[in-house]
Amino acid sequence: MSQRLEPKLFTVLREGYGKATFVSDLTSGVIVAIVALPLAIAFAIASGVKPEQGLYTAIIAGVAIALFGGSRTQISGPTGAFIVVIYAVVQKYGYEGLAVATLLAGGMLIIMGLLRMGTLLKFIPYPLTVGFTSGIALIIFSSQFKDLLGLDTGAVPAEFTAKWVLFAGSMGSVNLSAVAVSAASILIIVFWPHVTRRIPGSLVAIIVSTVAVQLLSLPVDTIGSRFGQVPSTLPAPHIPNVSWSLVRELFSPALTIALLGAIESLLSAVVADGMMGTRHRSNMELIGQGIGNMLSPLFGGIPATGAIARTATNIRNGGKTPVSALVHSLVLLLIMLFFGRWAALIPMPSLAAILVVVAYNMSEWRTFRKLLRYPKSDVIVLVATFLLTVLIDLTVAIEAGIVLSALLLMKRMSDTTEMQIITRGLAEGEKEEEGSDDYDIASRDVPEDVTVFEVQGSLFFGAVEQFKETLTDIRSRPRVFILRMRHVRAIDATGLQAIEDLVTRLRKENVEFLLSGAHAQPMVAMESSGLLDLIGEANLCGNIDEALKRARTPIEAAPSR
Repeated sequence: MSQRLEPKLFTVLREGYGKATFVSDLTSGVIVAIVALPLAIAFAIASGVKPEQGLYTAIIAGVAIALFGGSRTQISGPTGAFIVVIYAVVQKYGYEGLAVATLLAGGMLIIMGLLRMGTLLKFIPYPLTVGFTSGIALIIFSSQFKDLLGLDTGAVPAEFTAKWVLFAGSMGSVNLSAVAVSAASILIIVFWPHVTRRIPGSLVAIIVSTVAVQLLSLPVDTIGSRFGQVPSTLPAPHIPNVSWSLVRELFSPALTIALLGAIESLLSAVVADGMMGTRHRSNMELIGQGIGNMLSPLFGGIPATGAIARTATNIRNGGKTPVSALVHSLVLLLIMLFFGRWAALIPMPSLAAILVVVAYNMSEWRTFRKLLRYPKSDVIVLVATFLLTVLIDLTVAIEAGIVLSALLLMKRMSDTTEMQIITRGLAEGEKEEEGSDDYDIASRDVPEDVTVFEVQGSLFFGAVEQFKETLTDIRSRPRVFILRMRHVRAIDATGLQAIEDLVTRLRKENVEFLLSGAHAQPMVAMESSGLLDLIGEANLCGNIDEALKRARTPIEAAPSR
C-alpha cells in the first residue's frame, strides 16, 4: 500500500486515460448505480432517516470520494455497518445531531490520513471485526422483522430484548400480503443471479413487488404511505448548528463512525486490490473518505464508506478507474431527478427483504462458528464484542473490544517473555553455532560471584512485573551482575525504569552492573532516556565473552568474602 498522498484519479489521468477505458468505466458505473439504488434507499430507512437521504449520500459522498480517494475502483455510499450507530444517534439527537457527528467523523478520517494511520488499522483484531459485524447483522434483521411480516406493533423500541418481546406479543397481527411480498422478494434476490448477474436481483425484486402491489391492490405499507413523496432534486447545502456541548456529546459516536468508515473502506480497498492486482493508497483513501463524510451532511446525507459488494460489482463489470465511481453517482442523480417520484410506490416488505439478505451476508456465521474453536482469548473478544453490540451499544462494543484485545495481547506478550538466572546453565555448558554470542560457552570460566540474568522477549510494561519477581529469586548478592539482552528486541518506558531501579539498587549494594548484547531499539531508548549515562560506557558489552572478561576485573580487585 503506497503512502503517497495523491488521489488515484489524478494518477490515472496523468498516466493517460483512453476511450476504451472510459467505455468500460461508463458501462460498469451504470450497472453499479442500478445495484446501489435500492440499497441506498433501504439503508437510509433502516437508519431512521428519509429514503432520499441515502441517495443524497451515494451521490455527494460518492463523487467526493471518487475524486479524492486512494483506490482505483472503490464505490462508496451508505452501508449496513452504519445502520446501528446512525439509528441510535438519530433517535437521541435527531438528524441535526447526526449531521454534526458525521462532520466530526469526516474530520477525524482526514486527520487519520494526514497522520499516516492507514496502515495502523490493520492491527484491529479479526475476532473484534467479526464480533461487531455479526452483531450489526442481527440488529439489522431485528429492525426489519416488523416490515418483513407486516406486524401491527406501533412504535418499536430501540432496545434489542424489548423489541423482540414486542414482536412476540404481536404475532397475531401478521399481514399475509406482506409475508407474500417479502418471501417473493427474498426468492428473487437469491435465485435471480442464476438468470443473469448483469441486473441485480434486488432491483428486480423491487420492480416486481411494486408492480404486484399496485396491480393487486395489496394492503401493505409503501415508502409513500410512510414517508410521503420522494423529492426529485438535491437539497440546497445547509451547515448544521454546531455547539461545543453537542460536539462533546457526539464525540464518541463520531469516533465510532470514523473507525467503522476507516475499517470498512480499507477492507474494501484491499478486496479490490486482490481482484485487480493493484495497490491502493490507504492514507489517501482515509482523506477521501473524510472529505466525502464532511460534504454529505451539508446536503442532507448520512455517513458513507467503501462498499465491498458494490466495489466488487464494479470490478466484475469492467470498472478500472475512479471514473466508474463518478459515473455511478451521476447516474443515481439522474435516476433521482427523473424517476424519484416513483420510489414512493416501493413496498416496505420488499425493502425489508433486501436488508434481511444483506444481514445474512454480513453475519459471517460460518466464520463466527469457526472462531469459537480458536484460542480462548480470541473467543472472549469475539463473544464480548458481539454481545455488547447487540445488547448495549456499538460504540461501547468497539471501545471495549479494542481495550480487551489490547489487554489480552499484552498478557500474551508477557507470557512469551522469559526471564531466568542462567549462571548455573553457563557453568554446565550449552553449545551454539560458531560465531554466535555463546560459541563453546562450556569452555568459559564463569566466576562464582557473577550472576548472569537473561531476558528473552520484549521488556515492556506487561512483562516488567515478571522481571522484578524473577530478580527476587537471586538468593545471594553477587559482586557482578550481568544483564544479558541478546533476545530483547524492544523495550518501553516501564522497562527502562525497571532497569534503572535495578542499577541504582545494585550500586547501593556495591554490585557491579554490566549490560550484554543489547540490540538497536533498546540501545536507542536507553540513550534517549539517559539510562546509558547511568550504566556507564565502560559497562556496555557487545557479547557474553566481553562481559565475562570485564566481570573479572572488579572481582580480582576486590577482597575475598
